[in-house]
Amino acid sequence: MADPSDPDSPPEYRVYRTRPRLFGGGTGERRLRLPRRGGPDQGHERRRIAPGRVVKLLLLAVVAWVLLSLVVFMVSALVQRESVSDAAGSALSDSGYTLTSPNTILVLGSDARTKGSKEPGANKIGSPGARSDTILLMRAGGGRSARLSIPRDTVVDIPGFGRDKVNAAYAFGGPALAVETVERYLGIEVNHLVEVNFENFPAFIDALGGIDVRTGCVVSRINGGFKNGGYTLRLKPGENHLDGRAALALARTRSNECKPTENDLTRARRQQKILAAIRGRVVSPTTFLRGPLVGWAAPKAVRSDMAGPSLLGLFGAMATGGTADTEVLGRLQPGGGVSVPDDVKRREVRRFLRG
Repeated sequence: MADPSDPDSPPEYRVYRTRPRLFGGGTGERRLRLPRRGGPDQGHERRRIAPGRVVKLLLLAVVAWVLLSLVVFMVSALVQRESVSDAAGSALSDSGYTLTSPNTILVLGSDARTKGSKEPGANKIGSPGARSDTILLMRAGGGRSARLSIPRDTVVDIPGFGRDKVNAAYAFGGPALAVETVERYLGIEVNHLVEVNFENFPAFIDALGGIDVRTGCVVSRINGGFKNGGYTLRLKPGENHLDGRAALALARTRSNECKPTENDLTRARRQQKILAAIRGRVVSPTTFLRGPLVGWAAPKAVRSDMAGPSLLGLFGAMATGGTADTEVLGRLQPGGGVSVPDDVKRREVRRFLRG
């Protein structure tokens, strides 16, 4: 045995043995476990995700989705852009950016029939002679929101053609004469022009997932109804969910078999309900999920002097400018035309420009 007091004696070694394990490990030697890098709790930390990180990832996903929708909108506006004529563009007045500055936009929709219509004597889309079926002024941008509908039967002075219904200006001289006629009639400047593309408008409504509009009983036969290659619309009183074709048919309904006494003023008010329903759908969470689809369809539904950025600014102004009551200008006369007293016209123009 080594003498512990002798410094030159070898150290004493002792051997310790563990009990054999129940299953395997027959050598009985104790195995040494090395600590994990980063401490014993690192494995648990890897499995935990901080709430703040989740929020950041969600925000990044939302921003990326919005940017994708905007890029799709701009690409569609560039590829599908169908500009108005040079004459119509020269008739417009300059203004600021559509999102940040107040702008007056004239919205027109013609009564031209679709190319597949078999209705005798109908003007097809793209052919001359069609009249403006819808005449709407919008005030948007810079927080403004106002709408003024001009019934198609309103009697006005058309430059170079004398006194006639306002919708005849489009037939006589296209959108350029329609702009000039509205400006002279109301004494205001029109900054931009939008013509509704009735062939692509239904696809835009469908991209939104349809719209909900409250109506009375409506039975109308657009472009002669189904038998003539048109569309037959049947709506029950109350809330109705409309797809693209039904929404377009309702906007164009002039003769309602449920209520034959309806007139052009009723039709204009119905169009305002459709416009309000579209706006409500655009700002809904459901449309956010459809962002790229809506972004692709929206520019194709219109023909305008505005390029992609200005058109995007207009849609943004409509979405963020708040809701406004739409006024329908005029009152029906016994002869079927619509007449507007000068004092009423001045009052409505002032209200419209204030937005």
